[in-house]
Amino acid sequence: MAFRFHISQYLSRRAEDWRARGFTETLTDWPALNARSKYWGDDQRAAFKNWEEVADPRNPHGSRQGVNERIMLRELLRRVDMMVILENKLDALVRLHTPWPPGLIGHAYQYDIASNLRPESLSGPNAGLTEVLIPAGYVTTTYDPVFKLSDDGKRYVSAPSDVATALAAPGLPFSLVFRCEPGKEDVILKIASAYEAASKRRIPPPAFGPL
Repeated sequence: MAFRFHISQYLSRRAEDWRARGFTETLTDWPALNARSKYWGDDQRAAFKNWEEVADPRNPHGSRQGVNERIMLRELLRRVDMMVILENKLDALVRLHTPWPPGLIGHAYQYDIASNLRPESLSGPNAGLTEVLIPAGYVTTTYDPVFKLSDDGKRYVSAPSDVATALAAPGLPFSLVFRCEPGKEDVILKIASAYEAASKRRIPPPAFGPL
C-alpha cells in the first residue's frame, strides 16, 4: 500500500526540483499521472486507478496485512534470520536474488510469480533488514514462459517454454544478496565488497570506470 504514498512523494518532489530550476512541471500527483499515461491493457489501467483512489496507505488494524500483522511478520522474519545465523555461527546469509530474468512486460511470469521474484526475495525488506545486492553475472539466454489455458478452461496461467531467446551482450544482470543481523551493516558491506572485488563480475557502464 505504501506505493500510493511513495509515488505521490516522488512526483511532488520532482516538481519542486524543476520549479527551483525555473520550470513548471504539471505531473505532480496520481490523477495527473493517470491522465497522461498509456497502459498495455485494462488490467494495468484499473490497477493504477485503484492506486489513485487509495485515501489511507495503511490497511485497517486487525485486517489482513494490517499494521499489527505487518509488525508481527517483521518480527517473525527477523527471528528466523537470527536463529539461522546464530545456530550455525554464520557472519551473514548469501543467496541468489532470483533464479529468473525479468519477465516480459504484459507476458506470463514464471509459475505466475509476479515480477519473477521468489517469495524469499522479499524476506529481507519485509523483515526490515538491510540487504546488499552485488552483480554476480549475466544471463545471455532466456526461456520466457507463455500463457496457456487452465485445465478448467476459465483462465490463463503461465507455462514453461523451450524457445530460446539470445540476449545482446553483456545480457541481463543477476545478483547475489548479502544479509546479516540487524545493526551489522558493517559486516555485510565488508563481505559484499570483498566478493565484488574478487569476482570481477561487475561491468561498469560506459560513463563510469571500475570501482
